[in-house]
Amino acid sequence: MGADHAYRPEPRDATRMVVPVNPLDRHDLRHRVDAALSAFLDRQGAALIAMSPELAPLPTALREFLDGGKLMRPGFCYWGWRGVVGKTDAADDPALEAAAVRAAASLELLQASALIHDDYMDDSDTRRGMPAIHRRFAAAHREAAWEGSAARFGAAAAILLGDVCLTWCDEMFAGCGLPSARIAAARPYFDVMRTEVMAGQYLDVLAQAHGLDEPERAAQRAQTVIRFKSAKYTIERPLHVGAMLAGGTPDVIAAYSAYGLPLGEAFQLRDDVLGVFGDPAATGKPAGDDLREGKQTLLVALAAARADSPGAIKTLRAELGNPELDAAGVTELQEIIRSTGALDDVETRITALTREATAAVDAAPIAEEAKGVLRELAVMATARKK
Repeated sequence: MGADHAYRPEPRDATRMVVPVNPLDRHDLRHRVDAALSAFLDRQGAALIAMSPELAPLPTALREFLDGGKLMRPGFCYWGWRGVVGKTDAADDPALEAAAVRAAASLELLQASALIHDDYMDDSDTRRGMPAIHRRFAAAHREAAWEGSAARFGAAAAILLGDVCLTWCDEMFAGCGLPSARIAAARPYFDVMRTEVMAGQYLDVLAQAHGLDEPERAAQRAQTVIRFKSAKYTIERPLHVGAMLAGGTPDVIAAYSAYGLPLGEAFQLRDDVLGVFGDPAATGKPAGDDLREGKQTLLVALAAARADSPGAIKTLRAELGNPELDAAGVTELQEIIRSTGALDDVETRITALTREATAAVDAAPIAEEAKGVLRELAVMATARKK
């Protein structure tokens, strides 16, 4: 992970400076989040190894898993914080800055927990171009010629490492160094965020179990999953947590919801499109992987509801969730989705939701610098990636 980078407050007219390509590089944020996570994992990993040297593969695997993450949730948390604190004299306090970055960085451990468990539940082979955690530990079992099932060992290791991440997320957040009153104020939002993402994950699993027999109902379920598994968890709640860590008021919380919910939905819809049509070089996963996993996304549900050819409906229902789906099968399902107009519909929704979000942030009672970065993040979160 990245080396430590000291924070130096930017001038008050920073909004007129040249903007980095990635808005999360403002204030050297990604490097500082990486450094905060690295320092935390140094301590936690040492504590594990002190229990037993055989635990060393866990922090090593986690460090490598965290490399390459987008850091979206820490980014929204930090800018939620800065949107409030940026209007006060505390905006340039290095100690508060460092503590806020640590609090924001803790959300990446929550994301790691969710992804590690999600990959196991989806039986995914890769994540960010590398073996998924359960595959990594299964391979270690086979290479060492240990007894028992390599797959079961890998699954157990992934479940436990995901649980460790969930525990460490809480520990890092609580020990970030911000005043205890601020942490207590943010705690309800931090807690509900974790509950919502787990609830959304269950609803996602439930949706896959129901399948496409009732396409209209599948579309409704997909929209509920989007709200709780992605929109709230990825953008709205991290903004809320950051705002409350800075002493945010109800009008700021409402403004962040008006921005975060539509943008979060647009972000997930873009992810759904990439899961079917994305370039593996950009997504880090095989082409059409969501089709093999049988993900009941809004994109797929709309295609099922609108398909007017018996053959297309039969193919969609038969091949969605087929782990052996080859490149030709992926292409066939892609064409069915396109021909129904589902892809165009989802693209239209992404555009409308992104516009709604940017209009909301324009009216938000937050610092101007934060407004500018949140506008840029809206573009980055929903951009088409070929």
